[in-house]
Amino acid sequence: MSLARVHTDNAPKAVGPYSQAIKVNGFVYTSGQVAIDPTTGKLIEGDIKEQTKQVFSNLSEVLKAAGSSLEKVIKTTVFLKDMNNFAAMNEVYASYFTTQLPARSTIEIARLPLDAAVEIECVALTD
Repeated sequence: MSLARVHTDNAPKAVGPYSQAIKVNGFVYTSGQVAIDPTTGKLIEGDIKEQTKQVFSNLSEVLKAAGSSLEKVIKTTVFLKDMNNFAAMNEVYASYFTTQLPARSTIEIARLPLDAAVEIECVALTD
């Protein structure tokens, strides 16, 4: 089994004892990303759409560091602080997945790190 920790300075650092992602046997499993600006280390200000865009920016950088990309994502899990934000999040989400539509689960959760509005994790194929 080939197992490798993935790290990039272009995405937020892990805030605990975990990796940004793990690459194993042709797959990359990302940790959940919230809307932290990797240059400041702080949650961005903005509505659910702005937060979702930042989350995808962070995910893209982690996937890139793993030798993958959003085009190779096969499964996502979306955690929303408020399911009333589903339509707005989904509008942004749809702009990132236009041809290859991954499987997805969306879950409302009581609280996210830093009181973020959205967190997304994914599984993707690697090169």
